[in-house]
Amino acid sequence: MRFLIFTLLCACLIHACARAQPQTECEQRIHLDQPYTVCTFAAETPVRLWLSGPDGAPFGQFDRLSAHLATQDQTLVFAMNAGMYHQDRRPVGLYIEDGVQTAPIVTREVPGNFGMLPNGVFWIDSAGAAHVTESRAFDALSPDAIHATQSGPMLVIDGDLHPNFNQDGPSKKRRNGVGVGKDGTLYFAISDVPVNFHSFATLFRDELGAPNALFLDGFISKLYAPGIGRNETGLDMGPIIGVARPTKSD
Repeated sequence: MRFLIFTLLCACLIHACARAQPQTECEQRIHLDQPYTVCTFAAETPVRLWLSGPDGAPFGQFDRLSAHLATQDQTLVFAMNAGMYHQDRRPVGLYIEDGVQTAPIVTREVPGNFGMLPNGVFWIDSAGAAHVTESRAFDALSPDAIHATQSGPMLVIDGDLHPNFNQDGPSKKRRNGVGVGKDGTLYFAISDVPVNFHSFATLFRDELGAPNALFLDGFISKLYAPGIGRNETGLDMGPIIGVARPTKSD
């Protein structure tokens, strides 16, 4: 009997301690001797996009978005910049938020990383499932997307690395991107040191097992993950991708 009581007390203490610890889906990973922060979410996690507030001005910073969500009894638990944008913060390519498209898809070759074809689209379908799809395939499919952001280049395409990536590529920057696993698991990653495209892409393919992954940016790459003490500021962003949950009341 005493052993049973002791066991139950230990179980209760462990449960209480677990509840007291802040939950986070983000952790540091080392890949090819380079540090990354990877945030992993189950397939059913409601991921969404934000660009502008009620006043029509882009949020630009995580704190502004977090403050806005707080007025709706929502807590921002994760976010990162969600693709490239013009000087006025308008998305460079396709952008859909809450089912409303405000920027068209770009399928032609254009300058810069965005136009390094094949590029791609991260999107959420009407059932809430996440996808990474090559841009021209997405355009041909013309799916009913609730949220979508276009960027480029694709990092991993059906298990293969982008054909233009070079293992010894000299261009190294801090980069962020998103991949979707075969089971729908979402992987958001940001490099904590400058890396080249090849190294970054192999993180998704070889370390995370994501058959499709999309580069989001390599100039403005920022992470909001309060569970691990990350709230990166700096230049204003365009689109933001993230996860918000109902604020818990005491």
